[in-house]
Amino acid sequence: MNTDNNTGAAEAPSYTKWSRGFTGSRFGLSGSTLKLIACITMLIDHTGAAVVYNLLSLTSIRMHPDVYNRYVHLYSAMRQVGRLAFPIFCFLIVEGYFHTKDVRKYMKRLFLFALISEIPFDFALKDGWFFPLKQNVYFTLLIGLFVIWQMDRSKGRKVLQLIILLCGMTCARGLMTDYSFKGVFLIALLYIFHENRLLQCFAGAVGIAWESTAPPAFILCYLYNGKRGLKLKYFFYLFYPVHLTILGMIRWFIIPLLH
Repeated sequence: MNTDNNTGAAEAPSYTKWSRGFTGSRFGLSGSTLKLIACITMLIDHTGAAVVYNLLSLTSIRMHPDVYNRYVHLYSAMRQVGRLAFPIFCFLIVEGYFHTKDVRKYMKRLFLFALISEIPFDFALKDGWFFPLKQNVYFTLLIGLFVIWQMDRSKGRKVLQLIILLCGMTCARGLMTDYSFKGVFLIALLYIFHENRLLQCFAGAVGIAWESTAPPAFILCYLYNGKRGLKLKYFFYLFYPVHLTILGMIRWFIIPLLH
């Protein structure tokens, strides 16, 4: 899952200024590094949900309480690690908004991959290839991006900005997107505090605190140095539907052979 981040212009190092984080320094984490961390933790999370969880139904595992308990603990640990991914993606959506050259093109790309990813999402994590009661996280990120775009165009009109945010949150809840209205709210929160990295990360940690292991993701976000890093844009876009497709195939075609 990628975000448009075209930063990297020369800037005086400011990593000693707490409010700016590591922006402009040669230290810290690039955008591509953050995306890789998010992709890896997301893969761990989805592997737990699609593979380990379904292994728990195997008779050969359920027959042995010790083995079964180990798998239960493994499943829980993988899902907890996976909580780090979404806050990083939200952070990068906000950074991408401020650095993209064309926000409309950015949204079109997110929408395209939201459509591409829907069947793989259902196939891997739901009860079949079509599950209308839950939509993949690309839709949440798309709605969040649209909300902050419109909020930015409505600067100085606080009531209108609030209405835009509430409409976006209602839309996410109505469409039953992954992370729902809470995800849109988190993106808006990161946008509001964008000018102060320390405050932004603190607000983000509070905003995602309902996921107990998610707030530490903002330690990594604070270390972001404002640089794009490796040019792997479409790799990140494709990673989401491709890894879900593979996990779905393991879930539906390989695990049943183990019964």
